[in-house]
Formats: sequence, C-alpha cells, structure tokens
Amino acid sequence: MEFQNVEENLRHSFRALAEDRRSGDVREIGGVAIASAGTSFQMFNAAFLSSPVADAADLERRTLIARVQFESRGLEWSFWVCEDLLPPRLRKQAERIFNRCGLRLAVQLPGMCADRLLPPRRALPELEIRRVDDDATRLAFCDIGCTCFHVPLNWFREIFLRRRLWENGFVGWIGYLDGEPVVTAATVTAAGAVGVYNVATLPAHRRRGHGEAIVRYALDRARRESGCERTILQATDYGLQLYLSMGYRTVTTVNVYASE
Repeated sequence: MEFQNVEENLRHSFRALAEDRRSGDVREIGGVAIASAGTSFQMFNAAFLSSPVADAADLERRTLIARVQFESRGLEWSFWVCEDLLPPRLRKQAERIFNRCGLRLAVQLPGMCADRLLPPRRALPELEIRRVDDDATRLAFCDIGCTCFHVPLNWFREIFLRRRLWENGFVGWIGYLDGEPVVTAATVTAAGAVGVYNVATLPAHRRRGHGEAIVRYALDRARRESGCERTILQATDYGLQLYLSMGYRTVTTVNVYASE
C-alpha cells in the first residue's frame, strides 16, 4: 500500500525535526504518534495516527489524547491525518470530530508517489547547488522558506538553524543563480522511500524550472546514497502540475488540522 510510504516518511521527517531539541517530544500513546518540536509554530508541534482508526469514537478519543498532551505544555499544535488510516465511511465525518476537539482544517495535501521519474519535458536551468551544511546555507534555507511559506522568519529559524538537524537524516539543498540563493529542497530517506520536503522558489524566480532542477538533483543524490528508488511528497496547489509531469501520482490525501 503506497500510502504507507507517504504517511510513515512524513512522520519520520517530523521526528527528525523534534528529537534533537530539548523542547522536543517524540512518543506514541493510545494510537497517537507525537512529534513535537515545542516551537512557536504549531505546524512543527504535530500529532499523527499511528495505526488505522476503527470508528468515530476511536478518532475522537485519539484526538483528545493528543490535545491533552499539547495543552499540558501550553503549545499550539496540529494533527496530520492520512485519509487512508480512516474507514471510508468516517472520512466525511472527520472534520466535524476535529472541530469539536478545537481543531480546524488548515490544508489538504495530495500525498504523491513515484517509483521512477519521467524525463524533463524541457531544458532545465543550470544552478549552483550547495548542500545545507554551514551557517550561510542554513540562513538561506530559512530566508527562502519563510518568504515562500508565509511564516515569520524567527519561527523557521527555531527549527532550521540547528546544526544537528542537518546531521540527523534531514538533507537540504540550496540552488544559487548568479551567486544568489533562489530555491530550496530537502529530502528524508525512511520507510522505503525518499521524501521530498521544503521545495520553495523565491517569487521572482518562479516558472523557470528552478524547482524541478533542484528536486531532481536532490533525488539523484539521495538515490545514489541510499539505493532507494521510490520517492514521495505532499504537493501544494502550486506544485501539483509540476509533480504530475515528473511522473508522480496521487495515492492518498493528507489533511492538516490546526489548533484554533
């Protein structure tokens, strides 16, 4: 079941963000996996389903377990839910259950998978691509990410300025054009797949192939280092058509609920 590659790799990526931090909390309790970085940004304080849900009462029970964990620490938080872990009859009810538990639907992300990428449909731009491994590249990763994802810079820096993150399975890349950083991507290899994360191109440089160029570079490096061919990602509306053209197909939906 390909959705499991998407769901398990996503959980692993959040554990990487949380587990090396003093404020981090990584645990499983009552069918809920907690991967909380303990940060200001609620999306980095995440809960996941750690097994399939039986029914509405089971989903509400697990959501309340997660809420107690985060509220006890005074944290805003989010619940990332792979739809395939819910029975089909429950999927239309799920949003109401999360609403009752104080969460709102923030975004729906197609969970996508590809065993092999299709060749590029156009010539891709030449970039100087550097690995995120020093202060300058970590700062550039934060600057581009906060601009593209509309997140305050200090929230991004809480996570991505930490040196240990980049030594713990989270591999980042910066694409430079004429010496200026313009695009980022990151990969996490886990659960039988290479996960693609944090693909972001500065607005002035979009629609020129920079995102595709750095994603292909990052995946090629990950495949050579791990031998893993299958790749997964969660697409935004902006990137969906690009990923379809690269050979990705939608295998699930990840719904992200955030505390109000």
